Amino acid sequence: MGFTIGGTRIREMRSGWTGFTGLTGLTLSGSRRRATRAAECTVVAEYTGLWGWDVVPGARAASGECSCGDTACTTPGAHPLGFAPEVPAGASLDEVAEAWSRFPGASLLLPAGRSFDVLEVAEAAGRRALVRLERMGLPLGPVCVTPTGRAQFLVAPGAAEELPRLLYRMGWDDADLDLRCLGPGSWITAPPSDLGGLGPVRWLRPPSPDGHTAPQARLLLGTLAYISHRSATA
Repeated sequence: MGFTIGGTRIREMRSGWTGFTGLTGLTLSGSRRRATRAAECTVVAEYTGLWGWDVVPGARAASGECSCGDTACTTPGAHPLGFAPEVPAGASLDEVAEAWSRFPGASLLLPAGRSFDVLEVAEAAGRRALVRLERMGLPLGPVCVTPTGRAQFLVAPGAAEELPRLLYRMGWDDADLDLRCLGPGSWITAPPSDLGGLGPVRWLRPPSPDGHTAPQARLLLGTLAYISHRSATA
């Protein structure tokens, strides 16, 4: 039961943001800053225009401090900027450039629970699962890895709601699994943005025109659960 990650939505763009600058929170020269913003806009436009994903401007972190300005922030550099409007799916490069100029230096966040949910496991387990699935000749959806050692599989929306039921049916409901699913109300930091000042998020399997589908949710989940369980008991 494959799926295509996509869809279009148009939303009103409102007031913007000026503040935190640079991909890593460093002060950049004028020419380098313009190049950085152009690169950011190109990536955002690819996400919105090519893959049909909304992009949410997020906070950045430098030296442990969050660009949101809250000294008590519990997730520095890893949450949306509440005052910055998201860039909707379907936005063109020109529309992205106009919108992103209002909050330069923001990280790129992708909201879960819309075009996709996210199955997250330890990176080592995720890599083993990819090898196993590819040997079976199954199509794979986008997968990214974080500097904290997590692999995030983009899967069909609704997976987060179905996860407890699927685990129960497969006999994994009481197993000690390093596995979670992110759905509505959650976000992931998208490549190539920095995650909380710890380093950039990278694509392990980037989205592609002929490869942005996923195998059956049950099969993917079963593979991830099995390998996560084996890793925990090894």
